[in-house]
Amino acid sequence: MAFSGVSVIKFAYILGMLRAIANAEDIFLEWHVAIDTSIRPVFADQPVITINGMFPGPLINCSTDDMIHVNVFNKMDEPLLFTWNGIQQRLNSWQDGVSGTNCPIQPGTNWTYVFQTKDQIGSFFYFPSINFQKAGGGFGPIRINNRIAINVPFPKPEAEFDLLIGDWYQESYKEIRSKMKKMQWAYFIPPDWMLMNGKVSLMNPNTTEHESFTVTKGKTYRFRISNVGTAWSFNFRIQNHRMVLVETEGSYTNKIKLDSLDVHVGQSYSVLVTADKNPADYYIVASPKLSHADANSSIYGVAVLHYDNSTTPPIGIPPKGLDPFNLQLSIDQAKDIRWNLTTGAARPNPQGTFNVTNVTLSQTFILQGSLAGIDGAPLYTVNNVSYLTPETPLKLADQFANGSGVYELDKFPVNASNIDAIRGVFVATGIHRGWIEIVLKNELEVIDSWHLDGFGFYTVGYGIGDWNPQLRSRYNLYDPVVRSTVQIYPGAWTAVYAYLDNPGMWNLRSQLLKNWHLGQELYVRVYDADPNPNKERPPPENLLLCGLFPAL
Repeated sequence: MAFSGVSVIKFAYILGMLRAIANAEDIFLEWHVAIDTSIRPVFADQPVITINGMFPGPLINCSTDDMIHVNVFNKMDEPLLFTWNGIQQRLNSWQDGVSGTNCPIQPGTNWTYVFQTKDQIGSFFYFPSINFQKAGGGFGPIRINNRIAINVPFPKPEAEFDLLIGDWYQESYKEIRSKMKKMQWAYFIPPDWMLMNGKVSLMNPNTTEHESFTVTKGKTYRFRISNVGTAWSFNFRIQNHRMVLVETEGSYTNKIKLDSLDVHVGQSYSVLVTADKNPADYYIVASPKLSHADANSSIYGVAVLHYDNSTTPPIGIPPKGLDPFNLQLSIDQAKDIRWNLTTGAARPNPQGTFNVTNVTLSQTFILQGSLAGIDGAPLYTVNNVSYLTPETPLKLADQFANGSGVYELDKFPVNASNIDAIRGVFVATGIHRGWIEIVLKNELEVIDSWHLDGFGFYTVGYGIGDWNPQLRSRYNLYDPVVRSTVQIYPGAWTAVYAYLDNPGMWNLRSQLLKNWHLGQELYVRVYDADPNPNKERPPPENLLLCGLFPAL
């Protein structure tokens, strides 16, 4: 039987995909999560959340479509959940690890997450999602590598480095959590330090250990940079070395050369750095945005790029980056980060096969993050609604009671603000297999960042001032980058598109930890009535019960 050229191509594609699935691996991890008071990252006696004794936690190194099994033993003194920032949990929000999807792992018990890195590549991280615990550690890197059959759009680097950068408090995360009842702490007092892989700045006179990366002259390295902090956006740069941006949160980008890069809370990037200077040591710097801090401040992160035959310490002072108060420069840089339309990623077909050039929108959310005092408590809100976490996870209530007694679907507005500031369980309908436009507005005085679990969204627009429908004419619908966390500048807006093809209960939140902890979140319920497990997976056999449905 003769085959046409098109048929041969289709057959080869299908065969390639089947081989990729067949090569997927099961990765089994056992994590013992505990408190360690001896680490003292900022020279203070404070509890640090460790995983298998490590801070930051261990790398999850996997490939597209792998099955990850993480058996979490909670050796802390309070309940615990982990979420997997940017992992889409295709058809399986049961594994998302947030308060709306999972009962927490109680102290002295263990529970196993089982999830697939379905159709994803890229740089991500995990962290504890409840009880303000992210401010105490427990975070770590995730790498999802390309399948061998799919080319990476740049030469293989000599090595890869994970660099987790984030702000840190001088006091215990439990103490900070308890102080959130006071307006000053809830709204105004920022973190005290900036850590690089859990270490303070090289410039700190008290430090005995700083972060350092060893390179060989003439070689190129991939740095996977994540902002694992709670509040500060930062600008990242390496003294005398340019970077080439190549990936962000699972999307390959057009290659752009940068002297510095703004990284906002919850975001991850990959940059290539070539060791093409005279062998010496060079400063690696992360400095906070909207801050007058200098290189000797504790909220400056400084590490070292060390050439392997160097005997010369870094010279001079750490280099300056973008003006921390010039937000237009940051916006312009964000607009320059574009999707690479011609390369494959998790699949061999080009990323640009999936685009938003001619989509029809099914719904629009216009969401404004702000602050409000409600019944004397300082809180954060979305459209004047501060999320009230129920004792029963939303997903559990959906499974056993169609949500009854736990939440009322679509009770609160998604394109205007509630007249009065209130607390409530904010759950909105997302139309299954529909395109949604989400306009995120920020009336706060800080750079906010928002994250949507379960999806990547297309970042189609940024703007200063108020948003109106006429501004859609300025959207980039040709090559907007796809990511899961996006920044919103003070007094500004950001617009994203998402295709809601992943049924489940999905958290849409501020990534700023105080904002999230104090109510700046909602859930998007994407429902498919078809019980076929190929549409949405049933609850896991080890499902934890709580709230209205206590364990037997």
